[in-house]
Parts: sequence; structure tokens; C-alpha cells
Amino acid sequence: MSTPIRPSIEPSGIAQVLHGDRPATSVRRARAFDRWLVAHLQRIITPAAVRLELWDGSSPYDNSATAVGSVVIHDRRTLIGLALHPDLQFGESYMSGRLEVRGPLEPVVEALTRVSQPHMSWCDRVTLTLPNTLTASRRNVHGHYDLGNDFYRLWLDRHLVYTCAYYANEQMSLDEAQIAKLDLVCRKLRLCPGERVLETGCGWGALALHMARHYGVHVRACNISPEQLSFARERAAREGLADRIEFIDEDYRNVTGQYDAFVSVGMLEHVGLHHLESVADVLRRTIRPDGGRGLLHFIGRDVPCPLNPWIRRRIFPGAYTPTVAEVATHTLAPAGMSIIDIENLRLHYARTLAHWSERFALVKDRVRQSYGEEFERAWELYLAGSQAAFATGWMQLFQILFIPRGSAPPSWTRSDPYETPRVAR
Repeated sequence: MSTPIRPSIEPSGIAQVLHGDRPATSVRRARAFDRWLVAHLQRIITPAAVRLELWDGSSPYDNSATAVGSVVIHDRRTLIGLALHPDLQFGESYMSGRLEVRGPLEPVVEALTRVSQPHMSWCDRVTLTLPNTLTASRRNVHGHYDLGNDFYRLWLDRHLVYTCAYYANEQMSLDEAQIAKLDLVCRKLRLCPGERVLETGCGWGALALHMARHYGVHVRACNISPEQLSFARERAAREGLADRIEFIDEDYRNVTGQYDAFVSVGMLEHVGLHHLESVADVLRRTIRPDGGRGLLHFIGRDVPCPLNPWIRRRIFPGAYTPTVAEVATHTLAPAGMSIIDIENLRLHYARTLAHWSERFALVKDRVRQSYGEEFERAWELYLAGSQAAFATGWMQLFQILFIPRGSAPPSWTRSDPYETPRVAR
């Protein structure tokens, strides 16, 4: 998600305004400086048709124009934060309640996202140089995926698939679309009974279970989230598939063996820009050179840009969404792989997130009671902002199918994987 309130102003005079200022809760009337600054911000986001309002009810918005919704700024600290670092402070202020959105959240966030401009601050540049070490990767995964399976059960589909669904037709439910995605991945890889498959970043195990049950393959699936691994192992045992799936607690960089197929769904975003070549090393040594193939399913960008700083701080620490060019240059080419198909499913992800947001709204009171109001507001904004990012094209969802250079593609024509699915439910 990216928020667009980015004034090109110098912070001269801001220190004087802040010095000795009373706490925000004691401020009753906006001062001339406040009105000037909010008017400047309002001009910047004019195309979004979002009304800015100060804590005393005053607003520079042209009331003759219909607004998508309103953003209410409750104190001077929040106002100045939006002026100096909007991409971070919009999220921080929303989750703390210092900023309020009046009207439906999703349309307001989408409207603001549409007028955003790509930007890389000095802090972003420094962050991109930080390595995702083995220890850091485990810490980052623990902070997001180990929030508790009960939390994700509240609003994900019944198989706990936390990646973009595939809506083969517009009437599909979320559960149907997630199964359709799992099967599309299998069909693109042209899996055959008895083959060995390596999956890195297996989540709660839905894809591994689907591959083993419906395609008769043997799967080795790695993950570094204890909560997810425990769920996946229990489900495999319960469904009689434990003899065909090995769920291992291991970082992708340490996997061993050679396989007929490699698949990674939703993990590449977590490796970091400077570890894309680590993935290349894994592909080079694990994919069988004769007849092997692989698929990467990941959130990406059209142009290089760091993830929104608030998302990095509160939701996905250490994450980076690469471009196709970066993946091709730093991962697939060094691994000796040839791209044979690329598909962009970004609107499918926008719809997936819309379904997640609808489900989350139904349980938000339960989330607030269990995890606190700030947590609930943060996740509400994260889902809305992510939906906006895919709807507007800020984010993309790529599926790249690849093979060792010089080997034969698994399908003769591009239409083969889109034949009638084997799995209808």
C-alpha cells in the first residue's frame, strides 16, 4: 500500500511550531500554520477527491465537489507527520486512532493510492541493504505467520491459503478460487504420479496436500513457521497423506536433494533484494536438469521500489517485491533457467483481498477483543491498502514458469494448462 500525501515543502518553522506545544488532546482550535499545511496537502491530493479535515472540524476541501470520503486528522503531530513522511505516518496514525477515515475505508484508500507517486527515501535505500540472514528471516516470519492459526482461521478460506486465488469465473467463492489456484499451479507444472516435488515456503500445507492427493506426487515442503508446520503435519496425518509429504522446518537456502519440480508460492517476496541470488543457487542444485521445471508465484512490481515503510514495519518486516526483470537477472539467469511463461494475476489478487476484507469485517470485533484495537485497525488498513495496490496496478502478482536452459517445455502450447481442471471442488 502507498499513501500519496507527499508535499514538496521544507520543514522550516515546524520545530518552532512543535516546541513547547501542548499535548494533542489539549488542542482545541487549529492555528494558521495548521490550516496552511492542511490546505497544501489538500491541493496535492485534489485528484483523489478525498476531503481532509482538522481536529476542530475545519477543512480546505471544496464542498461543491463530491468527496469519496474524509480523512480526519485529530492532532498537530499527525498533521506534521503526514507532511514529512506520509507513507509511514498514515498507517501509524490510523492504527493508533489519531487519524480517522469517514466513509468506506477501501474506496478512500484506493483513491489516495491512485494519486501516489513512486518514491524511495534515504531510509528506504538503507533498509534495502540490510540482509535477511537466517536468524532475521525466522524472526520476520515469526512476527507475521505465527500470530496464531486461530487468527487466520477467522477470515481465510477453509484450507488456510494465504496467497492470491484464481477466479476461473467471476462467480467463484473464495474457497473455490483458492482450490482453482492450487490446481492451476499443478497443471502448469504438468505434475505426474510418482514425481518428486520441492515446495519452499509451504504455509499451512494446502498446495502440498493438493499435489499429493490429486496428482500422486511425493512432496518435500519447507517452512520456518512452527505454527504453520504444526497445522500442516496434523492435517497430512489426519487425511492419510503423511507418507507422501515431508514437512520440514528448514530455511529455503538449506534444502537438499534433486527434484522433478520446484514450486514457491508467496515466498519470493520475503527473501529480500540481495538474496534473490540465493534462490538461484537453490534452483540450480535442486531442479533435475533433464525434464525438471519450476514455478514462482510472487507479488512483484513493474518498476523497482521498496515496500511501503508502514507495511514493512508493522506487517511484513524484511520484505521486498521484485520486478520480473530483477527475478530474471538475479535468480533465473544465474540458475541456468529459461522462462517459458509469465502470467499476471493482479486483479485476481485484488478480488482475493476484497473477499478477505469482507470476512475480516465480520470478525473484527473478535479480533479487537483478542488482540487489541491497534492490531485490529492495522490489519483492517493492511487488507484495504493491499486491495487498492493491486486494483490500481501499484502491485502485480506474477506466476513465472521456467525450465533448465535447453530442456523441453512441459506443455506444447500455452493453452494446455487451462484445459478442464482435474479438480472441480
